[in-house]
Amino acid sequence: LIMGEVFFLILIGLIWIAFASIQDLRNREVSNWISFSLIVFALGFRFFFSLFNGQWAFFIQGVIGLGIFLLVGNFLYYGKMFAGGDAKLMIAMGPLLGFSNVFLVNMKIYFTFIIFFLFSGAVYGFLSMVFFSLRNFKAFRKDYGKRLKKGKKFVRTIASIGLVLMIIGFFEPVFFGVGVLLFVFPYFYIYARSVDNVCMVKKIKVGLLTEGDWLYQRIKIGKKFLEPNWQGLSKIEISLIKKHYKEIKIKQGIPFIPVFLIAFLILIYLWKTGLWNAFW
Repeated sequence: LIMGEVFFLILIGLIWIAFASIQDLRNREVSNWISFSLIVFALGFRFFFSLFNGQWAFFIQGVIGLGIFLLVGNFLYYGKMFAGGDAKLMIAMGPLLGFSNVFLVNMKIYFTFIIFFLFSGAVYGFLSMVFFSLRNFKAFRKDYGKRLKKGKKFVRTIASIGLVLMIIGFFEPVFFGVGVLLFVFPYFYIYARSVDNVCMVKKIKVGLLTEGDWLYQRIKIGKKFLEPNWQGLSKIEISLIKKHYKEIKIKQGIPFIPVFLIAFLILIYLWKTGLWNAFW
């Protein structure tokens, strides 16, 4: 059974993450206030619940969760696996997910969420790439053909190694799976590069630029060049661009916030049905 205080945390989590997902799908960005307000609301609720019920472990576990996911979010951000909005929402999941007053139980919950987040993210990312490549099929096919021809030595070398391992796998099965992965890897790598460089590039008017947008390629500002940066454009850089350009090309990322909602729903289902205990 789900306790009242946990049910309330789940409810506000669903509302906040659903709203963030809609915003990401529509605008390709998530406002900072969504993540920050989720942290404040979750910790505030935990504090007042603990104050009136004397169960301070409930509040303390929220603070610990914030600290753990602060490390996780920063690791993913500075490891260039997450954009800023994704990292901030990941941090906000910390005070939300500590459903138990027991630290070790919460660690299992955090780990379960991250595992399903990574799995859901992999499936979601692949399906998103397929969607974007089909939506821009002509441009994608042309770029993919060029990249495949240019990298034919790389493709043949890696695919040949994979083929050899697959043959060895008929005698030693452990090698077969590795061989399959190596065989498809160069094709998938070039596929992902084509999607990223063709299907995710958009020309927009400089008046529509927002902080954090990614430059597609370096541009000249006076006598200097402005290079693409993982952290995206700053307000100062946008101001400089507006003085020299009317339109520029930016690179859009796949809207990734819905993965948070998918992983959160899976975790809730496991927790509510008791399958979470069987999972562990």
